[in-house]
Amino acid sequence: MSGEVSSESVLTHHALRDWALPSPGGGKEGRGRVLVVGGSRSTPGAVLLAAEATLRCGAGKLQIATAGSVSSSLAIHIPESKSIGLPEDDAGELTAAGSDTIVELAEGCDAVVLGPGICEKVAAVDLLSDVVPRLDTTLVLDALGMAYVTENPGGLAHLDGRAVLSPNPKELARTLDVPEDDVEADTPGHAVALAERAGAVVVTGTSTSWIAAPDGRLWRDETGSFGLGISGSGDVKAGLIGGLLARGAEPAQAAAWATHSHGRAGERLSARIGATGFLARELLAEIPGVLVELSS
Repeated sequence: MSGEVSSESVLTHHALRDWALPSPGGGKEGRGRVLVVGGSRSTPGAVLLAAEATLRCGAGKLQIATAGSVSSSLAIHIPESKSIGLPEDDAGELTAAGSDTIVELAEGCDAVVLGPGICEKVAAVDLLSDVVPRLDTTLVLDALGMAYVTENPGGLAHLDGRAVLSPNPKELARTLDVPEDDVEADTPGHAVALAERAGAVVVTGTSTSWIAAPDGRLWRDETGSFGLGISGSGDVKAGLIGGLLARGAEPAQAAAWATHSHGRAGERLSARIGATGFLARELLAEIPGVLVELSS
């Protein structure tokens, strides 16, 4: 099942500086519009982290679509956003009844992030199966958003490569229907396999991160610390990818810059307060400085 890996590039400060991000426009419209969809009554924090991350890396306008019972509180926590409440079931999970609203909100957006904070697989598949085929914008699928790809292996073909998948190794194994041990033994090979099968950029890994493009390109990133292995860390990374896409980065570039800057933010916090003491939300304030450093 694993793909053939012929060569890889290592992400470094110099490599990223030579792969410069698009310059943000002068106003919020010029910096791109992003929509973050996800969350539930019990997990509004995942959407909050992903949404704020999009702004921290330079996106200009933010919309959040989440469970109606928590949308107002998210609007207060991120006053820079527009927060829209979606229908939810008795357990507080998003339902397919909100699909038309999501598709309407996505029109005119430069990037859409789907999945953070959705807790129930069937609900995720039902909702995304009615949303993703109708989208015509660059897409990030994270967390249970990956369940859509598991159930619909060719479900991103209409986007012509304008998609980034952000599975952890367990989700990568589930999506490819292979044992987790196989993914641990050859993470880059399996990342390449999924990228080729789905026609999307894949970001995955633990202490070493891998970014695989559907055209066979592969990057390795060694930044970060074990302190990044905390709740919410992946939500921050997914939001960073979405924000950089909204700014105009192409999918592989957005994934590479987001992964490296996420790792560098973790290193900064580890050096300052210890690798076992920081929280995912503390990564957010580090991102603007990291991006300035990487761009110089």
